[in-house]
Amino acid sequence: MSIGLRRLSNSLVKMAEQINSSAADNTAAGAKRWSFWPSSLRWIPTSTDHIIAAEKRLLSLVRTPYTQEQVNIGSGPPGSKVRWFRSVSNEPRFINTVTFDSKEGSPTLVMVHGYGASQGFFFRNFAALAKHFKVIAIDQLGWGGSSRPDFTCKSTEETENWFIDSFEEWRKAKNLSNFILLGHSFGGYVAAKYALKHPEHVQQLILVGPAGFTSQTEHMSERMTQFRATWKGAVLNHLWESNFTPMKVIRGLGPWGPDLVRKYTNARFTAYSNGDDLTEESSRLLSDYVYHTLAAKPSGELCLKYIFSFGAFAKSPLLYRAPDWKVPTAFIYGHEDWMNYQGAQQARKNMKVPCEIIRVPQAGHFVFMENTSAFHSAVLYACRRFISPENTNDSLPEGLVSV
Repeated sequence: MSIGLRRLSNSLVKMAEQINSSAADNTAAGAKRWSFWPSSLRWIPTSTDHIIAAEKRLLSLVRTPYTQEQVNIGSGPPGSKVRWFRSVSNEPRFINTVTFDSKEGSPTLVMVHGYGASQGFFFRNFAALAKHFKVIAIDQLGWGGSSRPDFTCKSTEETENWFIDSFEEWRKAKNLSNFILLGHSFGGYVAAKYALKHPEHVQQLILVGPAGFTSQTEHMSERMTQFRATWKGAVLNHLWESNFTPMKVIRGLGPWGPDLVRKYTNARFTAYSNGDDLTEESSRLLSDYVYHTLAAKPSGELCLKYIFSFGAFAKSPLLYRAPDWKVPTAFIYGHEDWMNYQGAQQARKNMKVPCEIIRVPQAGHFVFMENTSAFHSAVLYACRRFISPENTNDSLPEGLVSV
């Protein structure tokens, strides 16, 4: 589940008390061996088929027609000695992709989800955005209904390239260019890194509560420093460096995992009272979808310790790359987002391209789910030159705040 990275840190101790990581790994292996059992009898009642079926049920709530496809990205980037999964096999890998019907000539908007999430998290946005864009959403490699290669990257650079290069191969397979790229949280980090490496393909960058702008050396608070010196801090840091993830707990709980996810989903996405709460049906379908995407084989989730140090501080901060920015960028933050918009403000000082920072009221880190109408207004405002190039009105929609 696209959990805020600092909240993820705070959750690890409780998770450790429920189950240890080795037991979770053994359970996952056992579930794979006995996958021919009926799902009701499996310890981990999920499969790739379950993910796609859950996705279809969730997207049935979207009234705009769409197509779903598995886009072949090959076995690894051309010329690379390291395949997506460090294997001698030439087995191809696939990126799960959904494309929504739109008016001919509409600008293309590609949406990239955050850590622990998948493209279905945008289900409340597809219909509204498809009125203005050709909307394409993907599951990043190792997440959702995409292929889940064994994740054996050993460095920050290699891990970043695992996501960036797989996205580039997907772009080539889809024959896309000149698109608007939107990324949320960790997806914002990947989107920004991709735009730095391949700016020629990206018309506009929209970073929604992006991770990865701050560094540990410059931004670790005194409180965090003191906490890391305690035994709890030491335990959490050890779990982080051991790649202990919330997904291991969910797998370890076996048939009790869906109930845990349902409780989390119900609590997490009703945090803001703005009349935009999930219905009972949408909450049920989202919980089911989230469970199946989280309980499947671990892959992309294992990137965490290579991208961030404990406390969600980037090991290769985007802030340091601000002078290299070549793509106009809009940042969108929920007013209560735990991701600090001040990192974007600091980066903007060194950018040589247009940059806007927009805050959305009555919303947190999942702004696109918590205040959908205001989020859509923010996206349309950020993309106004593509939607209505003849309109020179730059006034910010009511309720949004520019900082």
